[in-house]
Amino acid sequence: MTDRLRAGYGAAPWHLVVVTAAIVLAGWVALRLAGEATFGRMLLWFVGAAIAHDLVLFPVYASADRVLRRLVRGRVALLNHLRVPALGTALLFVVYSPGILRLGEATHQAATGQDQRPYLARWLFLSAALFLLSAVTYLLRRRRFR
Repeated sequence: MTDRLRAGYGAAPWHLVVVTAAIVLAGWVALRLAGEATFGRMLLWFVGAAIAHDLVLFPVYASADRVLRRLVRGRVALLNHLRVPALGTALLFVVYSPGILRLGEATHQAATGQDQRPYLARWLFLSAALFLLSAVTYLLRRRRFR
């Protein structure tokens, strides 16, 4: 029966269970949010984020990855040791971009009593540390396999 399901569905039975659970969870969240007063704004933000990702961000990072693949010429290990810290850096920027770009500085100052100036330096330092850690890991792995 499992082989028959796999042939008809195209994946293992556990995949069907996980996908069904994810759809049920998403439906439950949508029903919970539908009662919120700010549901329209949240929906607009979500649709805007999806469009911004698909039309702007995806072509940018797909092009950057294509250029990076040409530069490393098939060395997959090196490529992955560049991709991981780049992803970490990008995610940190997305999460902390208001502080890094010093947006809402007066509100931040009033709410926390702190300045936003250190955010950029800390993000740059953390990004450099991610790339350094990845480079050290790559060199250690190369040395071990030789």
